[in-house]
Amino acid sequence: MASDRLNLGDKLVLRGLMFHGYHGVKQEEKKLGQKFLIDVDAWMDLRTAGQSDNMSDTLSYTDIYRIVKNIVEGPSQNLLESVAHLIATTTLNNHSQISAVRVVVGKPHVAVPGPLDYLGVEIIRYRSTDMPL
Repeated sequence: MASDRLNLGDKLVLRGLMFHGYHGVKQEEKKLGQKFLIDVDAWMDLRTAGQSDNMSDTLSYTDIYRIVKNIVEGPSQNLLESVAHLIATTTLNNHSQISAVRVVVGKPHVAVPGPLDYLGVEIIRYRSTDMPL
C-alpha cells in the first residue's frame, strides 16, 4: 500500500492484512460489509532483540495483528479515520515499548468511476504527543 518516508528508526512492519468488516456511512456497508486492507508500522528499538535473538526482547507481530483483526472485525465505525485511530491508540496503549505507529486503512471496493487499488486513510500517532500520561 503506501510507502513510508519517515525515519524514526527501527520498526515492526505488517503489510496487506485483509479482513471483512462493517464500517462505513452507507447502510449497505453496515449490513453487507466489505474487505479492508490494513498496513501497520510500529516503531520501537529493536537493537536488544537483534543482539540477543530472544523473542522476549521484542514484540510479536501477532500481537499487533490481533489488535487489527479485533477492531476491523469488531463494532461498526462510520469512518475509516475512526478505524485507523482505534488501531493506533489500542496498539500504543497495549504496548509501551512502541514509540509511534502508522496505520493505513484501505477500501478496495468502492463505487467510483474508474480502476483503483483502494481508497483510504493513513494516520500516524506518537506516544509523546498523542497519548495521555
